[in-house]
Amino acid sequence: MNKKEEVKEFEPKILAFTCNWSSYSSADQAGISRTSYPPNVQIIRVMCSGRVDPLYVVDAFLNGADGVLIAACHPNYCRYNGGNRYAESRVKFLKMLMEEIGVEPTRLRIEWISALEGRRFVEVVQEMVDELRKLGALLEKNDWRESV
Repeated sequence: MNKKEEVKEFEPKILAFTCNWSSYSSADQAGISRTSYPPNVQIIRVMCSGRVDPLYVVDAFLNGADGVLIAACHPNYCRYNGGNRYAESRVKFLKMLMEEIGVEPTRLRIEWISALEGRRFVEVVQEMVDELRKLGALLEKNDWRESV
């Protein structure tokens, strides 16, 4: 008797660092309004996106994340006077490093999402899930840890 093996679609793991004052509330708003989004995302609340140390991002990838999202306040609306712009410059730097070691820079994203944009949060997460499904698993696809 032949058994058909089901091919399970790859489900990426995304770690999202969300600003306490904006994007964390947008994720909460999505839940309150019963707007569902993929369960692929694990949310970590930070006081400001500018507090996301680049080592946190590297650690996320080393420990199995296929993608990292930094969700920040819109420009000029940071409660901490430019923390979001600081996060943006860190992301640009990290993307250059990722490209240098052979990791797709699209695995790391920064997005401006305000507290009232629950739907936008859902759209960004869905876009990331779709993109990462196309790329495949980070640790299986690349042997990039050798070059770190």
